[in-house]
Amino acid sequence: MTVFYDEVMLGHHPEVDVPYLPSRVEKRVRTLLKGLDFKWSYPEHPGRLSAIMDLLEKEPIAGVQFKAGAHATYEQLGRVHTTTHLDHIFSLEGKRAWLDRDTTAVSPDSIKAATSAAGNAIAAVEAVVRGETRSAFALVRPPGHHAEPVRARGFCLFNNVAVAAAHAQAKLGCERILIVDWDAHHGNGTQDIFWADPDVLFFDIHCAAPFYPGSGHLEEVGAGLGEGYTVNVPVPEDAGDIAFEKAFREILVPAAERFEPDLVLVSAGFDPHRNDMALNLTYDGFAVLTRMLQDIADRHCDGRLALVLEGGYNLTSLARGVHTVLEVLAGGDVPELAECGLPEVVQAAEFHRDAFTDDEEAEDD
Repeated sequence: MTVFYDEVMLGHHPEVDVPYLPSRVEKRVRTLLKGLDFKWSYPEHPGRLSAIMDLLEKEPIAGVQFKAGAHATYEQLGRVHTTTHLDHIFSLEGKRAWLDRDTTAVSPDSIKAATSAAGNAIAAVEAVVRGETRSAFALVRPPGHHAEPVRARGFCLFNNVAVAAAHAQAKLGCERILIVDWDAHHGNGTQDIFWADPDVLFFDIHCAAPFYPGSGHLEEVGAGLGEGYTVNVPVPEDAGDIAFEKAFREILVPAAERFEPDLVLVSAGFDPHRNDMALNLTYDGFAVLTRMLQDIADRHCDGRLALVLEGGYNLTSLARGVHTVLEVLAGGDVPELAECGLPEVVQAAEFHRDAFTDDEEAEDD
């Protein structure tokens, strides 16, 4: 399998000490931050990718190769974003600025990083569709699934997975694309872009509103010709491996069976890990979900599966989570899931058994 990565994406490095736009937002946010007893820093920083690459260098995975894709072009981005949005973003090249109250910001090299992120997502899709690799993972930033057709939002400038899907539709002959989003946050931008498109099935499991961005309700199913092709599964913040596996098995798998995709894309966020922002997934959970997606891709589209990195802000769980997924994609074993804490209790029971059992009873057993 192939990992797509380019260190130019490390150049996206917003800072908190530059003015907000517009001024009313600056005043509001400055007032809020002034009342907090800590210095806030931008959570979506270059260290996210560095942590992943450092772990992959320390613990290499057999069968994984690395490549870099080209930057996305204006035309490729324009398939999912308006010219007004694109012109505004490109006008910020070389500048530092805040874009909105959702804390989306840019630094001088952010536009190069963002076009690289979208371009590497495209490269990942091209590689799997053309049979150059069985599966691919685009390690990219800034993330994309909150970016809407008309604006940047939630750390996201361009919607990387949507740009890649639209490219597959326009240039690679893909007629039915399944996009699965397992990030802790709802992929509002991806949903908006394909809201009325019956050729894209969008499945999103996420922490339920009012968790950011507050969308992704059960009743949001698309509209027009696309009605029924948006599938939201909002879950409570303590949902974990068992709930996610059940959602995939009982909702996603039957939906894919009916839809019959010829390409599977994943907005792969690692903030659902129990050490991150919300939800209670473990590394085993990510492994099982990855294998289930492999099975869907194998059944319907000759294994064509491409993942695109989204969130994940605890550097340890982010790096280990990506490593776990790559091991599965490279053919590694997948563990059986158990209720959170159960394996540890079984291990503890075995450890303490002799202390509470007579020797004769132990021999009889």
